[in-house]
Amino acid sequence: MFKDLFQKKRKYATIPSERLGTSQSPQSGDRPKREIPEGLMNKCSRCGSIQYSKELEKNLKVCSSCGHHMRLNALERIQMTLDEGSFLEYDADLVSVDPLDFPGYVNKLEQQKLKSGLREAVVTGEGTIGGFPAVVAVMSFDFFTGSMGSVVGEKITRAIETATEKRLPLIIFSTSGGARMQESILSLMQMAKTSAALARLDEQGGLYISVITDPTTGGVSASFAMLGDIIIAEPGAVFGFAGRIVIEQTIRQKLPDDFQTAEFNLQHGQLDMVVHRKELRATLAQVLDLHSVKGGVNHGG
Repeated sequence: MFKDLFQKKRKYATIPSERLGTSQSPQSGDRPKREIPEGLMNKCSRCGSIQYSKELEKNLKVCSSCGHHMRLNALERIQMTLDEGSFLEYDADLVSVDPLDFPGYVNKLEQQKLKSGLREAVVTGEGTIGGFPAVVAVMSFDFFTGSMGSVVGEKITRAIETATEKRLPLIIFSTSGGARMQESILSLMQMAKTSAALARLDEQGGLYISVITDPTTGGVSASFAMLGDIIIAEPGAVFGFAGRIVIEQTIRQKLPDDFQTAEFNLQHGQLDMVVHRKELRATLAQVLDLHSVKGGVNHGG
């Protein structure tokens, strides 16, 4: 009787496991165990630790066990980085079409919109960081793996041009799987277009801060992501043009375990600094402060 009083009547969450052998009775193993409610917990892709989603969000989606920086979507990144209520979005109505009649592309675009809650793989606009104004472009890997199509290139180019016109600093947060193959040469053209716009910004003395997040590869890494006056990366972020397997097969050599990570690239002179996500907002505000002029208008110099 006393045992029943102290016995737990209910389990709030159980980790799902495989059913036991086929010889079980219906009362024991035939019934599948109840799963953890969706969204309650997250598993770190690096160390495998299970963490409560709310605690993970408080920690800016950085694993408390191993320090792994999990991927953020564009909206999460904006919320974490810009001053509350300061963000004004640009070109929200620009969406991709199917210029080459690529089979299944239209349906995939709709699926990506539903899955990510975004209309494209980049969100652009302006706001303040620590009170300092800046134009920002924030890419999102969860929309078509952050692939760069015509609209991504156009939105980033317009953001660069606005920063040039308004004499504001530019910050681009990059993450991408490369060019969007469904748009072929129209996608590849964006590499030259964005790079040319950055050259014009530089001619006017504008400041461009590039922030590399995991992963940044292909055409994005070969264009605007590596053209910053200051290039920052989050810890562990992988970036480079070709993938590790392709390079190893080409040169027929085994690459270092940390090849293409932020730390490897910093050691080899490809970065200015690696900054933990908890310190990134403060670091950006400090850089903007250093490049500001009296009255709060910022420019490179």
